[in-house]
Amino acid sequence: MTDTRRRVKVYTLNEDRQWDDRGTGHVSSGYVERLKGMSLLVRAESDGSLLLESKINPNTAYQKQQDTLIVWSEAENYDLALSFQEKAGCDEIWEKICQVQGKDPSVDITQDLVDESEEERFDDMSSPGLELPSCELSRLEEIAELVASSLPSPLRREKLALALENEGYIKKLLELFHVCEDLENIEGLHHLYEIIKGIFLLNRTALFEVMFSEECIMDVIGCLEYDPTLSQPRKHREFLTKTAKFKEVIPISDPELKQKIHQTYRVQYIQDMVLPTPSVFEENMLSTLHSFIFFNKVEIVGMLQEDEKFLTDLFAQLTDEATDEEKRQELVNFLKEFCAFSQTLQPQNRDAFFKTLSNMGILPALEVILGMDDTQVRSAATDIFSYLVEYNPSMVREFVMQEAQQNDDDILLINLIIEHMICDTDPELGGAVQLMGLLRTLVDPENMLATANKTEKTEFLGFFYKHCMHVLTAPLLANTTEDKPSKDDFQTAQLLALVLELLTFCVEHHTYHIKNYIINKDILRRVLVLMASKHAFLALCALRFKRKIIGLKDEFYNRYIMKSFLFEPVVKAFLNNGSRYNLMNSAIIEMFEFIRVEDIKSLTAHVIENYWKALEDVDYVQTFKGLKLRFEQQRERQDNPKLDSLPFSHSMRSILRNHRYRRDARTLEDEEEMWFNTDEDDMEDGEAVVSPSDKTKNDDDIMDPISKFMERKKLKESEEKEVLLKTNLSGRQSPSFKLSLSSGTKTNLSSQSSATSLPGSPGSPGSPGSPGSPGSVPKSTSQTAAITTKGGLVGLVDYPDDDEDDDEDEDKEDTLPLSKKAKFES
Repeated sequence: MTDTRRRVKVYTLNEDRQWDDRGTGHVSSGYVERLKGMSLLVRAESDGSLLLESKINPNTAYQKQQDTLIVWSEAENYDLALSFQEKAGCDEIWEKICQVQGKDPSVDITQDLVDESEEERFDDMSSPGLELPSCELSRLEEIAELVASSLPSPLRREKLALALENEGYIKKLLELFHVCEDLENIEGLHHLYEIIKGIFLLNRTALFEVMFSEECIMDVIGCLEYDPTLSQPRKHREFLTKTAKFKEVIPISDPELKQKIHQTYRVQYIQDMVLPTPSVFEENMLSTLHSFIFFNKVEIVGMLQEDEKFLTDLFAQLTDEATDEEKRQELVNFLKEFCAFSQTLQPQNRDAFFKTLSNMGILPALEVILGMDDTQVRSAATDIFSYLVEYNPSMVREFVMQEAQQNDDDILLINLIIEHMICDTDPELGGAVQLMGLLRTLVDPENMLATANKTEKTEFLGFFYKHCMHVLTAPLLANTTEDKPSKDDFQTAQLLALVLELLTFCVEHHTYHIKNYIINKDILRRVLVLMASKHAFLALCALRFKRKIIGLKDEFYNRYIMKSFLFEPVVKAFLNNGSRYNLMNSAIIEMFEFIRVEDIKSLTAHVIENYWKALEDVDYVQTFKGLKLRFEQQRERQDNPKLDSLPFSHSMRSILRNHRYRRDARTLEDEEEMWFNTDEDDMEDGEAVVSPSDKTKNDDDIMDPISKFMERKKLKESEEKEVLLKTNLSGRQSPSFKLSLSSGTKTNLSSQSSATSLPGSPGSPGSPGSPGSPGSVPKSTSQTAAITTKGGLVGLVDYPDDDEDDDEDEDKEDTLPLSKKAKFES
């Protein structure tokens, strides 16, 4: 077995003055030919790789701290530290370093920390040591002046620190502190404040170990109460002894661990509350104090992790039903603080920490705690859960999927989290916002793992949509059963906005899982009910949800939107908004502008056929006129028999590409380039455009679906004529769109679906890419009711250049050959 005396952790100091853990290994010293000298070598205990190779330079200042630390600087901004598991190993390496530098191993620093002018160096060479005044009341002012004058010079600071160490001067100063307090000598107490503050700025570990010892630390804090700039002394000692109470929720048997916890709390208190905020010039002087606290925390977490009995008792009492509420609250608060402590650890240490908690059963324990009625306990448990999710969401996902095999949906951990989000009593929903962020992390595919045998994304999302999504959407579905929200108070609106934000995230990242859920549960129709909310932010959330769906340009979604007439709530909100130039107005116009710019043919036809009469008077933007122009161009192409003579239309080609002959994006780009570059004159009449990659396929395989498609097309056309005849005879008509305006801003809008929908009509789920109507709209359109308008929308923005641009585009189109024009428009 490897000698544990030489077992070390390697640390480097980063730009934020925090220590980064570089790994654990075993240290040795030896001559390295490449470096031409004795060097320190650390090899990783995991794989034997070299973690550190550092030559022991004769002029480098090495410091020994806390008996198990060796710290040095290799460059101006590159500090290194070796943290030894055992004191004996640290002493052995320290002797090697001192031997190379010709120093006595009893010293704690091998070199003077110098960078002074030649004058200072010359002056200090003549005086080998710094002589301190005798520690007496009458000489406190002299001592304070000596300390203050030594701080600007690194060499004088070093000599002052050595003098303070060797003479046991700090304890003598603290004895004088008691005398001054007894005599109420305020002047002496002010001098002691300056002296102790100056000693902190010496940044010396050996002095800190004396000052932070059990017998001295409270007196040091007492000295720092008497700030000369304050009229009254602070009462730090009173707070630490009477107000701050150490709660030992689980008995700690190790006295060293207990003493270390007390020391760390008090030193942290000194750093945060007692010492004045350091200036820019003093900040680096307290780096050793930061390091002292950091390594203490690492040691505490390590000692608690190794105490299996302590952690076992902790989790046993947490989940025990017999534990009273007050005790359980203390246990949860301890665990929360324990997790917060771990955030200071480096990734390797934090990894080991959370693995230990996981093995102890922290997730089942949290599930029990979250099911309790105590809101304070639940709040602390939520914070602990957030630490786990942020650290390792995959661990949480694995647990809830395993749990689903044994428990009902109601008591699943993730459903408890959703319920707490929905039932948050805080008027500002602070807890709900935090929980929504955690849920978002859990369902984010970006942090899901994928291996050769299984994909976490597929498994977890399948689980989530089966067992959890109905819980998340329950408040949305309960509140949208009618034409307007049944509850429209501010807190409910905030909650529904959070739910919509998460659903919008799912639309963007979950593809077919959320698509199936939205279409099967008719979620979009229910969401658009919220467009009638009196809270603008909620109506905008609903609109953002629909905009995200349209932005995907997915024909499954488009057919669903058209079949259910889901533009009606949007158009209604647009007209009800009237002439107000606000975010709602701009967002709705942007949605229609996207449809126009992206040339989404199915939605363009649907909007113009059903809502043109309501929108034709909107002339302060050219969006709706542009949509109408797109629609007319589509009809023109449909009515042009020469374009219809091609049996293999562009939209049919895209269907075959996307489904049967799916290839990568580069192949698609090549095909598009070929489509635009090939002249119709180069093709034989009726010949389909086939890319070179397609020509290698069997001709029968390609022509088979084409012939089937043509047969279906003929059958559909004959059926359409029959249905049209029956419809005309029965006197039924397509869904009509009725609108009456009593003023320029007040509008009542209703849309009524007919009992019979024609193939290819607005009520049909057909689309430009579906068989029977490839890339076209029906020739027979539904009859539209008349519109009566008193006063119109007031034009707020005028774009005079848009008409000119449209005219130029039309002129350009007229100059194109017919074959080229058809290709571009399709």
